[in-house]
Amino acid sequence: MKVDAILFDLFNTLVLIENDDAYYLPSLRKLHAFLVKNDVRIPFEDFFNAYLKVRDKLYEDSAESLEEPHFNIRVCRTLQKFGYKLDDSHPIVTGATQAFSDEFVKYVQLDKDAIYVLRKLHGKYKLGLISNLSISESASEILDKFGLSRFFDVILISGAINKRKPSHEIFERALKALGVKAEKAVFVGDTPQLDIEGPKSVGLKAILVQRENPVAQSAKSTPLYYRIPESKEKVSPDATIRSLKELLSLVEDC
Repeated sequence: MKVDAILFDLFNTLVLIENDDAYYLPSLRKLHAFLVKNDVRIPFEDFFNAYLKVRDKLYEDSAESLEEPHFNIRVCRTLQKFGYKLDDSHPIVTGATQAFSDEFVKYVQLDKDAIYVLRKLHGKYKLGLISNLSISESASEILDKFGLSRFFDVILISGAINKRKPSHEIFERALKALGVKAEKAVFVGDTPQLDIEGPKSVGLKAILVQRENPVAQSAKSTPLYYRIPESKEKVSPDATIRSLKELLSLVEDC
C-alpha cells in the first residue's frame, strides 16, 4: 500500500475512551454542578432530559449538512428552555462546557502502541488527524497531554470547523492542507460509517481498526452519547488491523 500521507481518527484509534459512555453522566453532573454554583437553579433530571433533546435535535437538523455546532450551543439552548437568556459565548456557558470537558478527559487513555507507531511514521509520511468532537478544546488538551500534537502536519477537529465526518469537506480540507491527492493517502479509524465510508467517498484508502482486546464496553444497550444512524450502504475497508502496530506492515518503508 504505497501512500504519501496517513490520516488518523483520534478516539478509539490513537486514544481509547474508558468503558464506552461511562464518562457521559459524570461529565454532565460536573457541568450541572458548575451551573448550580453560578446560580442556575435547574434540577439535574430536568436539565439532563432537556439537554438530550437539544443535542439530538442539533444532530437531526444537521444530518444532511454534517455541521458540528460547538458544545456551547447545546448548553445555551438547553438553558434557554428554562428561561436563561445566555448566548454561546457567555462565561457561564463556556464554563459549563469546560466542566464537562475536565471530567471527560479523565476517561481517556493512550493506546499502548500509538507513540511507537507515530514515531515510525513521522518524517516518512505526511500525517494528519481528523476527529469528531464538539468540544474542540478537549481534543487539544488530550493531544497535548499525551504528546501527540507534534507528530501531525494538520489537525482538524469537527467542533472547531463546524464540519464532521463523514463529510467529504473535512477530508478534502485535510488533503489540501497536506498537499496530497486522495489516491495517495490512507485514513485509519475504528468506525466504519465515519472512518471507512467517509474517506473512501472522496477517494482515500481506508483501514479499519478492530482491536482484539478493546476497552471494556458499557453494559447499557442504549449509550448516552449520540449514535449516528447506520448507513444503508456498506463500504468495505481496504484492510483491517487488530492493533496499530499492524499498520506498519501495510505501508512501505516502515
